[in-house]
Order: sequence, then C-alpha cells, then structure tokens
Amino acid sequence: MSKLRPSYYKGKNGHDLFWFFETFLPKPWVIGFYVLNIIKYVVRHEGKNGIEDLGKAGTYVERLAEFEKRTGVKE
Repeated sequence: MSKLRPSYYKGKNGHDLFWFFETFLPKPWVIGFYVLNIIKYVVRHEGKNGIEDLGKAGTYVERLAEFEKRTGVKE
C-alpha cells in the first residue's frame, strides 16, 4: 500500500495529522475525512497517478476500518 505517513509529516511530539484528526476532531468529521479521500483517489486515479492513487485509497480504507474498530463500530 501507499505510504501516507512519511517521517517529515510528524510534529515534535512524534504524532502526525492523522493522530491529530482522530484525537481532536468529532468522529463524523474523521469519517468524512477518510471517505472523501477514498473517493478523491479512486476518481482521479485514471487521470493522475494510476495504481499509486488506488494504493492511497486503499490506505485510507484501512485507516477508516481501524478507526471504526477503535471507536466502537461493529464488524
């Protein structure tokens, strides 16, 4: 899958924006963030980065699933 968390995105506390979003934003906003990025990468893959964008979409699907598991959505 695509690497969406390169080390240069981490702040001084060692956390990245994904951690920040999941920690401080309301749950519906976090879900929306992940869903919209999934849509973005799937829709643009043919005209921009091809398989790389599909990998990014897959990474967002995985992150959404992990977030849902941690926050109480049933499998």
